[in-house]
Amino acid sequence: MNPVPRLLAITLVLCAATGALAAAADASQAAGRCESEVADTIKRMRGKDVAGVQFTAAARTLSPTVEDEIGVRGEGRYRRGSNSVGFAYSCSYNAATGATSGVVFREDERTAAAAAAPWQPDLTHVSPEACESAVAAVLKDRHPRVGRIVFGSESRRLQPAANARIGLQGKGAVQPAPGMNALPFDYRCEIDPRNGRVLQAQASE
Repeated sequence: MNPVPRLLAITLVLCAATGALAAAADASQAAGRCESEVADTIKRMRGKDVAGVQFTAAARTLSPTVEDEIGVRGEGRYRRGSNSVGFAYSCSYNAATGATSGVVFREDERTAAAAAAPWQPDLTHVSPEACESAVAAVLKDRHPRVGRIVFGSESRRLQPAANARIGLQGKGAVQPAPGMNALPFDYRCEIDPRNGRVLQAQASE
């Protein structure tokens, strides 16, 4: 039996397997590099409020274009404040150089509009005094001989917090003990807007 055809067949099979592995590696690299570049682009264009950029693997498609280029398209979501914004994206990946180009993302108009809208918290049950009382209790635990605690009402700032809570932050000064110099501090509370309960209080000197 002539062994040449058999060796040739084995060689062709190995070449095909090697090519398939290389193609799979290129596809994985293309998806990873493009999605990383898309995430960076979103953060750069939408600012520091963007967090948690995620991509939907089931919606991802890859297609070869010209020469060593691979086109990547897909969908994802990111958080901006307390809102979730959906988007679609496209990108090109060069398998020879590892470079990406042509990054484009398009946001879902409805979710993007909600994220861009001004934050309007429900302050019906929110009391700055309750927050400051909780912060004072933290400082008294830290300084058992505390002299005075002063809060600067003009420094109060509201901001969105996790799980639809309201964050209240500000500045003040604490006298650790009578006769000592007052130390400035920053404070922050997380408040449940449904009932005004202070869920967390922190102070840093």
